[in-house]
Amino acid sequence: MNKELIKKRFGRKLREYNENARIQKRMAEKLIKMLSSGYECSDVLEIGCGTGLLTELAVSNISFQKYTAIDIVPDCEEYIKAIHPQINFISEDIEEYIISDNKKYDLIISNAALQWVDDVTGFVEKLAEKLNNGGTLIFSSFGTENFREIFYVTGKTLPYFSKKEYEEKLKKHNPLIDEEAWVMAFKTPQEVLKHIQNTGVNALSSETWTKRDLINFKKEYNSFCANRPTLTYNPIYIKIQK
Repeated sequence: MNKELIKKRFGRKLREYNENARIQKRMAEKLIKMLSSGYECSDVLEIGCGTGLLTELAVSNISFQKYTAIDIVPDCEEYIKAIHPQINFISEDIEEYIISDNKKYDLIISNAALQWVDDVTGFVEKLAEKLNNGGTLIFSSFGTENFREIFYVTGKTLPYFSKKEYEEKLKKHNPLIDEEAWVMAFKTPQEVLKHIQNTGVNALSSETWTKRDLINFKKEYNSFCANRPTLTYNPIYIKIQK
């Protein structure tokens, strides 16, 4: 993963993120519902907090003593501090932080972020090791049908895992796994591109498109989505109890 590109693309669109990240907001709401009502813990670690869609729900629904939120984009701090000034915000690559962090946590949460690490299931194993006895790891990512239209048109995608693959790779933890599919409809392929840009997820490539590239994108997209341009989200939710 090109972490500098991820940092740049997400950082550039923080102002537009909350308005456009409708699916990510639904995902955050589902994660909180997967925790028991009135969940109580001491130390919370949130990974890839972004503008705080999950953070805001967590501080409203979880009883905690310490809350640490990490994101690679430094400017996320103003959003997180506005939600709760006592949150300890850290701007760092989450993979590097987990390696150097010696603490353990009662709850580790993450929404729509782990698809950006180099080895998702290996990283999840490291997170499970950071749990105190009785602790909970709960996160969302995306499955193999995510952005299927973009993959068809450009041939580019992240190394997503299916629900079945997650079940196999994480079976020693006896995870609870759920999956959804959401299809968003747009008027034009250009609106699809704008939506992707405004949620910062166009960080797969640093290539600059030419006018010809945009024309080809529109043509191929309309060919794949004959009736109306769509964009598929395939959220996967995973809960591991230690």
